[in-house]
Amino acid sequence: MSMETTAWVQLHSVMNAQQDRRPFARATLRRIGAFARPHRRRIALFVLLSIATALLAVATPVLAGRVVDAIVSGHDSGTVVRLAGLIALIALAEAGLGLLGRWLSATLGEGLILDLRSAVFDHVQRMPVAFFTRTRTGALVSRLNNDVIGAQRAFSNTLSGVVGNIVTLLLTLAVMLTLSWQITLLALVLLPIFVVPARRMGSRMARMQREAANLNAAMGTRMTERFSAPGATLVKLFGRPDEESAEFSARARRVRDIGVRTAMAQSAFMTALTLVSALALALVYGLGGYYALHGSLEPGAVVALALLLTRLYAPLTSLAGARVEVMSALVSFERVFEVLDLKPLIEEKPDARSVPEGPVSVEFDGVRFGYPSADKVSLASLEEVASLDTRGGTEVLHGVSFRAEPGQTVALVGSSGAGKSTIAQLLPRLYDADEGAVRIGGVDVRDLSAASLRETLGMVTQDGHLFHDTVRANLLLARPDAGDDDLWDVLRRARLEDLVRSLPDGLDTVVGERGYRLSGGERQRLTIARLLLARQRVVILDEATAHLDNTSEAAVQEALTEALDGRTAVVIAHRLSTVRAADLILVIEGGRVVERGTHEELLAADGRYAQLYRTQFQKPATDATSGAAAIAGHRSSQLIRDPQSLDRGTAIGVKM
Repeated sequence: MSMETTAWVQLHSVMNAQQDRRPFARATLRRIGAFARPHRRRIALFVLLSIATALLAVATPVLAGRVVDAIVSGHDSGTVVRLAGLIALIALAEAGLGLLGRWLSATLGEGLILDLRSAVFDHVQRMPVAFFTRTRTGALVSRLNNDVIGAQRAFSNTLSGVVGNIVTLLLTLAVMLTLSWQITLLALVLLPIFVVPARRMGSRMARMQREAANLNAAMGTRMTERFSAPGATLVKLFGRPDEESAEFSARARRVRDIGVRTAMAQSAFMTALTLVSALALALVYGLGGYYALHGSLEPGAVVALALLLTRLYAPLTSLAGARVEVMSALVSFERVFEVLDLKPLIEEKPDARSVPEGPVSVEFDGVRFGYPSADKVSLASLEEVASLDTRGGTEVLHGVSFRAEPGQTVALVGSSGAGKSTIAQLLPRLYDADEGAVRIGGVDVRDLSAASLRETLGMVTQDGHLFHDTVRANLLLARPDAGDDDLWDVLRRARLEDLVRSLPDGLDTVVGERGYRLSGGERQRLTIARLLLARQRVVILDEATAHLDNTSEAAVQEALTEALDGRTAVVIAHRLSTVRAADLILVIEGGRVVERGTHEELLAADGRYAQLYRTQFQKPATDATSGAAAIAGHRSSQLIRDPQSLDRGTAIGVKM
C-alpha cells in the first residue's frame, strides 16, 4: 500500500469516526464479547490470517533487494529467476490470503449485523405503544442501520487492521534496523510530518463532513415535506412559489459551498502528504545511495529500504488513528445497547395461560390508569431532545368497572378525551392498568400469553392503518393460512368486493403507504374485512365507521352485525345511532363511568346521554331555518350593495 493510499484511508477513517473521548467501558466490552462469542473460531482464524498477511508483506521488499544484489554482483540468472519466482509465489499467497481474509471479514461483519439487528428488532417489538408514540421513527431506524454498521466495523476493519499493523510495524522496524539503523531513524523523524497533518486535517474534515450531512439532511427534509401529497397540496393552496424556490436555492447553495470547501481541503491535504512521501523516498535513495557508493550498504538494501518505508508509514499512520476507530465502534455498540437496555413495561409471565375456550366475557374491575412518563418508555436520543420529559403518570381512568357477558355488546360514548380509547387499549395489553384488573374469560390479561390474547381479541382503530403492500398481504395479517375464497368472502361482507375486482391487479394491488391509494372509507372497510377474516371471539371497534359516508356506514353496519353475532364486543362511537342496539351503554366522562344502561333507559334518565342524543338528533328546526335565513338575508344585502358581485356570488353558490 502506497503512502498516498494510506493517507486516503486514514483521512476517510478519521472523517467518518465519531470523535468521542470517553474511557473504555468494561461492561460494554463484556457485552461485545458476548455477541462475538458465537463467532470466536472465525475471529481466531481471521487474526491468524492477518498475521500471515503481514509477514508476507514484509518478505516481498526483502526479496526484491536480494534480486538487485544478485544482478549487481553478477550471480547466475538462475538465482534471479528463483528469487523472482518466490516473489510471485508470495504475491499469489497474499492474493489468496487476502480473498480468504475478506471472506472471513465479510461473514464476521455481516453475521454481527444480523445478530445485532435481530436483537434490536425483537426487543423493539416488545416495547409498549407509548414507546412508539414518543420515538422518532428515523432515529430508531438509524440504530438498526448506521449504528449497527458502525459496530460491525470493529470486527471487519479495526480488528484486522490493529493486529496486522502491529505485526507489520514490528517486523518492518526489525528488518530496516538490520539493513541501516541510520536511515531507519531518519525515516522515523519524518513520521510526525506525515501523521500530525492527518490527525489535524482529519478532525477538520470530520467537522466539515458533519456540517455537509446536516445541510443535506435539512435540504432533504424540505424536499420530502414539499414532495409528499399533503405537503404539495398545502404549498399549492397557501405557498408562495417564488419564496419556496428562493428558500430551496439558498439551502442548495450552502450544500454546494461546503462541497467545494471539502474538496479543496482534501486536495490540499493529499498534496501535502504526497510531498512528504516524495521527500521520504528521496531521503532513502539519497542517503542510501551515498552509503552504497561508499561500500557501506548494498544496493539491494537501498531498494528494500525504499519498499519497506511504505510498510513502516502505513501501519504507523493507521495505528495513530486506531483509537478513534475503536472509540467510534464502541460508541456505536453503546447506542445499540442503549436500546436493548430499555426495559419493556409489558412482560409476558413465564407461566402465562391461554384464554378459556368458547364465548368469553370482558370485565373491568376498579381499573385506574395513567400514561407513563417519557423517562420510563423512551430515550432522549431517540426523541432527539436534550432531556426526557419526566412529567406523566397523571391518572386518566378512575376506578372504571363494567362487565360484558359472553356475546354481549358494550358501547362507550362520551366527549372527546373522556378516556374511551384508553379503556379499549387496556384490553389487548397495549398498556397495563396501574390498579384493578382487566379480565377476559375471567382471567386477568396480565396472566395471559400474548399469542392467546391476539388469537382471542381483534381491534379496528380510528385510522385504519394499512401497510405499503398488496390487498392480499394486508388481509393475511389476520389469518396467514386463509385462501382466496376466504378473502373474497370477507371483502364481500365488508362491501369491498366490487372495488377490489375492479382494481388492475385485484387482490395483488398495492394499496400504497398507509393505504393512501384508497379513500378513507375504503381503507376503513379493508381493516374491517381484516377483522372479519380473523374470526376472533372479542372485538373492539374504536370509531370503526368514523370515515364512512351514510351509505357505506349502513352497509358496513350490516357486515359488523353479522360479524359480531355471538361475539363479545366493545364499541366506541361518537355517532349514537351506531350504538342504539348495544346491550349496555356506558357514558364516560373525565375517566369515569357516569351513566350506564340501555338506550331507552338512558334516554328516560334524562342525563348526560340524553343530552348528547338531543345534540345530535333533535336540534330545533327553527334554529337551522333562522340561521339559513340570516345567511340568505346577509348575502342578499351584499348583492344589493354590490351589483358587480352578482356573477361571483352565483358562481360561489353553485360550488356550494
